[in-house]
Amino acid sequence: MATVEITKETLEDTIANNDIVIIDFWAPWCGPCKSFAPVYDAVSEKHKDVVFAKVNTEDEQQLAASFQIRSIPTLMIFRDQIAIFSQAGMLPESALEQIIGKTKELDMDQVRKEVAEQQAKQQSEQQ
Repeated sequence: MATVEITKETLEDTIANNDIVIIDFWAPWCGPCKSFAPVYDAVSEKHKDVVFAKVNTEDEQQLAASFQIRSIPTLMIFRDQIAIFSQAGMLPESALEQIIGKTKELDMDQVRKEVAEQQAKQQSEQQ
């Protein structure tokens, strides 16, 4: 699967309707982004069950701000609509492959339980 462009209009549907979505936040003027793009594209061809998306932070400044993107490239991974990974900087192909493997292995029931526990803790601390 080739990469898909994400906008604020398509973000929710993309995350809601796919099990795993990897988003590359980038900009046309960013040298490291240009260097990372071929790696990202090559890995996307190997994982047909994963949506590889790109957000142009110049065109989608509001979207980048909502995810608090402060440096690019930044990768975010969503599985079952939960953000499970976020990291700024380029990754070599082997590291990206490793992260995808770990993403697919995650026990999402355990992740949901941990998220619920963290939310409950935050709510009790705010009271």
